[in-house]
Amino acid sequence: MLGVVIDDSRAMRKILRSFLADLGFEVLEAGDGQEALEVVSGADSVPELALIDWNMPVMNGLEFVLEVRKRPEWRSMTLVMVTTESEHSQIVKALASGAHEYVIKPFTKDGMIDKLALLGLVPVGVL
Repeated sequence: MLGVVIDDSRAMRKILRSFLADLGFEVLEAGDGQEALEVVSGADSVPELALIDWNMPVMNGLEFVLEVRKRPEWRSMTLVMVTTESEHSQIVKALASGAHEYVIKPFTKDGMIDKLALLGLVPVGVL
């Protein structure tokens, strides 16, 4: 499976990359939404999963979600916001814009596995 981690924090990308790799994902990375569009466009296949921070320079996470949802060839991508934005209105906005799930930082590995399991993205035997 292919996943993409989109976060302007190099440390957070490293954490999420390691987490996804442990679940068997090949992982691409981007530091903002615009870079992520380029990375996904250049990939051999459409990623099954994108973990997306909200607050990033150039193009934020919500803008990335909206752009992905405009492209029919990327509609199969599961989008999960992973952010410090914890206001109910922000969560509603992200989900209404096309995100499948919302994870508030800081998160636990078990909590993330639970979210991905609900989305059918955790390999059998990991739980």
